[in-house]
Amino acid sequence: MSDVVLRLSGIEKVYNRGAPGEVHVLRGADLRVNRGEVVALVAPSGAGKSTLLHIAGLLDTPDAGEVEIAGEAMQGRSDRKRTAMRRSEVGFVYQFHHLLPEFTAQENITLPQLANGIGRKSADLRALELLDSVGIKERANHRPGALSGGEQQRVAFCRAMANTPKLLLADEPTGNLDPETSDRVFGALMRLVRETGLSALIATHNLELAAQMDRCIRLDGGYLRED
Repeated sequence: MSDVVLRLSGIEKVYNRGAPGEVHVLRGADLRVNRGEVVALVAPSGAGKSTLLHIAGLLDTPDAGEVEIAGEAMQGRSDRKRTAMRRSEVGFVYQFHHLLPEFTAQENITLPQLANGIGRKSADLRALELLDSVGIKERANHRPGALSGGEQQRVAFCRAMANTPKLLLADEPTGNLDPETSDRVFGALMRLVRETGLSALIATHNLELAAQMDRCIRLDGGYLRED
């Protein structure tokens, strides 16, 4: 088993290629995230953090370069293979929770497990265990509209962890929360990551949060540079 959970090699991404408004978002970006490591990705808005995360999580394809997840190269793989890898090995957390409003907190965590072939009883049990781990098990039967912003985001964390991925990708996961709630929710995320030994790449513009992670990588001019 590879000790490198995520490897990006020479990643390039250009928007509007060949047009007057051509934008080079990534210019040969290289990155390695090891097993159990939490890495901060820091850059101002518009610098390409989301693009990098989408490429790392197989939601987008680079114009050049290679993405490896758990030692397996993804270049040239079929859409079915990429979807299967993303579903089983990668968890996503976004700035906005994107929970399904018609389902309860528990159901929002159960559903991705069912889609991955897990039985309902086991999926429900894991959902409750995850909610308990972030301190909101008693909110399991509440729909997102009845939850606070911090509670919604903790449910989103649990949903991302539902299928026991090897890699967590988070895009400004506390960016829409007030500072006090942000600190509390980020603390819950970090405890969950540390307890499971998960690897994580977390995009943030909050330098205080970045300082709590193992390493800090800056996206600058399309290149990745370690602080």
